[in-house]
Amino acid sequence: MNNQDIASQQELVIEAGRTERQYWKDLWRYRELLYFLSWRDILVRYKQTAIGISWALIRPFLTMLVLTLVFGKLAKLSSGGAPYPILVFAGLLPWQFFSNALSECSNSLIINTNLISKVYFPRLIVPVSAVVVSFVDFMISGMILLGLMAWYNFVPSWRILTLPLFISIAFAASIGIGLWLAALNVEYRDFRYIVPFLVQFGIYISPVGFSSSIVPEQWRLLYSVNPMVCVIDGFRWAILGGESTLYWPGFTLSVVLVALSFVSGIWYFRKMEKTFADVI
Repeated sequence: MNNQDIASQQELVIEAGRTERQYWKDLWRYRELLYFLSWRDILVRYKQTAIGISWALIRPFLTMLVLTLVFGKLAKLSSGGAPYPILVFAGLLPWQFFSNALSECSNSLIINTNLISKVYFPRLIVPVSAVVVSFVDFMISGMILLGLMAWYNFVPSWRILTLPLFISIAFAASIGIGLWLAALNVEYRDFRYIVPFLVQFGIYISPVGFSSSIVPEQWRLLYSVNPMVCVIDGFRWAILGGESTLYWPGFTLSVVLVALSFVSGIWYFRKMEKTFADVI
């Protein structure tokens, strides 16, 4: 090897990120890694289970039965003319997607420590892949909703066409808040204990087993600070039709908060991303 070859090798520099401008281009370049991480997590989640991916159907179905019994049969809350199991599942479906996404997203960086500390790629791919996996479960669980509609001979109205809008809001809320929790969990490991509590507590302050219309009018706007209120109400408005209505001031407030959490989540994650490899 001559001196010229040695000199040329010494000029080779491996960069963690070529430029700030190219970060978003790198996301597209590493899109196959997003697919690989998502597919890996789907396989690992149900590995060595007797019934495999059927758990994505059993868990929400049993939860729906419990909530229907408690709120529909015992508390005898109104369903607005729709079958109560459908009302419950129309709220449970987006909630389980959101709660699973937060749980998986918050731990995603810690679980992939070896990958993050050794190989460069846009770290944003890791928590986003966790949300994608939760979305797969969401799509599978949606089969239960179709089955309930068939069982009760329930035919949705034209509003069902707006459902992708509310799914997009749920997706944005999951990513925005999930990015905050993922970055904070790297810096402060206390969040591994806080997140399960927040998820467990959240189902009680979200209108999953009941309609948000039972909340007194003077508290509706404050109640809508919870971003899942607008998502669940939107799902029910799209799926149930009929007497189901949207509280537009609260819906607008929730959408604004979701947009802020999405933008700020990306900003904070990008701010902390450079330190992940060192802290982990």
